[in-house]
Amino acid sequence: MEELNLYILTSNCARNLIDVDLFAAHFFDVLPTSTPAPELIVLSLQELAPIAYSFLGGSYLLPYFNAFIKAVKQATAKQWNKSYVELVKDHTGMTGLMVFARADIAGRISWIDTAHVGFGLQDMGNKGAVGARLKYVVEGRSSQTADLTFVAAHLAPMEDGLVKRNLDWQSIVERLVFPHGQGSPRTVEGDGQHTDESTSLLNERANSSSHNLFAPNSYLFLAGDLNYRTSDVSPLKEDLIRFPKRYADPSSPSHYSHLLPEDQLIREMRAGRTFHGLFEAPINFPPTYKFSDAAQQDARRALETGDSDTEWKWSSHRWPSWCDRILYLDDAASRDTSDGAAHRTVKPVVYDALPLFPHSDHRPVALAVSVPLRPTAAPEDADHMAGDANGGGKTGTVAPFAIDPTWRSRRDAARRKEIVVGVLAYLGLTWEGNGMVLASVVGLLGAWAVLRSIWGV
Repeated sequence: MEELNLYILTSNCARNLIDVDLFAAHFFDVLPTSTPAPELIVLSLQELAPIAYSFLGGSYLLPYFNAFIKAVKQATAKQWNKSYVELVKDHTGMTGLMVFARADIAGRISWIDTAHVGFGLQDMGNKGAVGARLKYVVEGRSSQTADLTFVAAHLAPMEDGLVKRNLDWQSIVERLVFPHGQGSPRTVEGDGQHTDESTSLLNERANSSSHNLFAPNSYLFLAGDLNYRTSDVSPLKEDLIRFPKRYADPSSPSHYSHLLPEDQLIREMRAGRTFHGLFEAPINFPPTYKFSDAAQQDARRALETGDSDTEWKWSSHRWPSWCDRILYLDDAASRDTSDGAAHRTVKPVVYDALPLFPHSDHRPVALAVSVPLRPTAAPEDADHMAGDANGGGKTGTVAPFAIDPTWRSRRDAARRKEIVVGVLAYLGLTWEGNGMVLASVVGLLGAWAVLRSIWGV
């Protein structure tokens, strides 16, 4: 059976442009040298750019997206001498999603749909999620496809934000809606907006399983700065002794593994309060957040010289935590077996953190996996097989929450607010905007002076 190899990376960019050469040089650091070139590369990017550029979108975000396009091009050419085609370049506010396909198989992507939800202030995209659903033509079965859903997310921050993070997950399930369902393909414009003008994008059943996050028989990968911490309260001065040290013995209280039992995400998932039905590969790497300013200053030297022996430098006002995570659902084939038993089909190859880069206080996290390409049901059978309106039944995980019928109007209203906030932030927080304001003021003063001289006032 044909297998698809994926490389998924999540990175909080801290609103900064990456150093393309540096990022590309270490893009695949976690992979064994024998790893084959993946068919798909997926990037989940949080705090992709300053809020003004992120909320305005369009050409304002191009330098930030283009930096990653260049990095992927350099990294893949160096690692495998392969070229990749950009399939998706989209965002919801400050959260971006990019999908690249290896050039020789890019033509097998027959269909792409995207979805967007903001759950920051007033539903705006300072925190939010963007998703892409792809249909991949199975070799030898030109009329059948395997479905893959990728979601980039950025949830609420702070140690005491646990309840809000769980609610953000609920918002993703309720309002990250793929409007085209099993309909015709569309082109991804990359501006965070739906470009189809049809008024009947959803089927008559608002919760049709083909539209929601838990589409039957679709692989689902969710990556991002999920922001779950290792404590429910901020650290005190006396807590600093518990911060992980690089060379601590596994038996030492200073070894990073001793923080894992305190991880909020593991606890909440086990209790069934968040990310229902999703899984995570074992964590065998230290916390990815929050590194101090001094650590970021040292990062460039460490990457350029190969000096990776320096002690970890944590910020003292945040608990070191595994904020950056990649989760997955593999219902696409888990029940398609001769004996009817459930079998895990997503096969993690590597789950690890990349080095710290100088542009961020987070370490990126990467997941390399392989999945078997079993074809999905025909479109007309998908809802029947799902079993109910929430996407459950015999072939899919039941969505824990129903689709919010106001998802579209809420997103449209939030988008209008983003434009207003984006313009104000652009004028007040960027040098280009400051220049426009100054030019306007000078122009008005000049016009007033001319009129004053004409009127002899």
